[in-house]
Amino acid sequence: MSRPVSRVLTLLELLQAGGVRTVAELADRLGVGERTVRRYVDHLVDLDVPVESVRGRYGGYRLAPGHRMPPLMLTDDEALAVLLGLVAGRRTGITAAAGTAGETAAAKVRRVLPERLRRRLDAVLDSLTFTTDPAGAAAPPAAVLLPIADAVRHHRPVSVRYTGGSGRGGERTLYPYGLVAHGGRWYVTGRDLSVAADRTFRLDRIAGARVLPGTFEPPPGPAPAERVLTALATAPYRHEVTVRVRGTAEQVRGLLPASVATVAEETGRGEAPPGSGGGAEPWCRVEIRAERLDWLPGLLASLDRPFVVERPDELRGLVADLAGRLMDAARGTPPPRD
Repeated sequence: MSRPVSRVLTLLELLQAGGVRTVAELADRLGVGERTVRRYVDHLVDLDVPVESVRGRYGGYRLAPGHRMPPLMLTDDEALAVLLGLVAGRRTGITAAAGTAGETAAAKVRRVLPERLRRRLDAVLDSLTFTTDPAGAAAPPAAVLLPIADAVRHHRPVSVRYTGGSGRGGERTLYPYGLVAHGGRWYVTGRDLSVAADRTFRLDRIAGARVLPGTFEPPPGPAPAERVLTALATAPYRHEVTVRVRGTAEQVRGLLPASVATVAEETGRGEAPPGSGGGAEPWCRVEIRAERLDWLPGLLASLDRPFVVERPDELRGLVADLAGRLMDAARGTPPPRD
């Protein structure tokens, strides 16, 4: 690479760091005169890089928003951060791109990297493994995510084409409070004007979104993430479970995922449930909705706190069966060693 071209690219890298850079500062960093700096800036402008001049005592040059992305200059650490972010985003479902856009973006970044750096980054990606399976849910397309995000930010109503879990679809008008990524899925929570109630919607079930005129004032109350977790925990399922657990609400909430259970501390301290062993420590009422009960005995046992199942009766039997199997395992004779 010829020296002037190298300096022009270095100038671009300096400008991409952000802010206004004075001509004197750029000249010092590049090791050239101020007149040469201005000539290098003209070269960038000829390449459609949006460089603008800032006048005044603290004036100089800066990058302005352009109609297309200028060439990127990435350090080793920045290139690694971009590629790892794309890989992690695909696995968690958080990458807001449909289809193979994440893969093509990563390929474009790799293609413009120097061979030395590309080989080193490939070594990282080839040797990297994850302890969790990739998220099965598809990330929302930009045509859905971006208008909803804009409506959230500016408190604007938004019209969406939504298909529910039952397969019924239709137009909904929302006052969106916030976007939440949870468990590999994206959600929007807000006021559904068609039913005059707060609702939570999965973005992968939204076929289109359109920002509407007007504004609204978000109500006080829980943050969007708390609203989504509460909606997931209280969604209708086959079984409605109620369990009383000894401990404060803060202690019990720390042991149970917020998307699974709702916890409320009971006001009457010291009023222990029958057969719970008494004690002055407070009790909490835990409500869980689940399609199956077979995983709940293990969850309750893992709390390592006294608990009493109030409903359903079937869960009491499953807890007793687990207790019996654990007792049998504790009394059993270990197999002889070879």
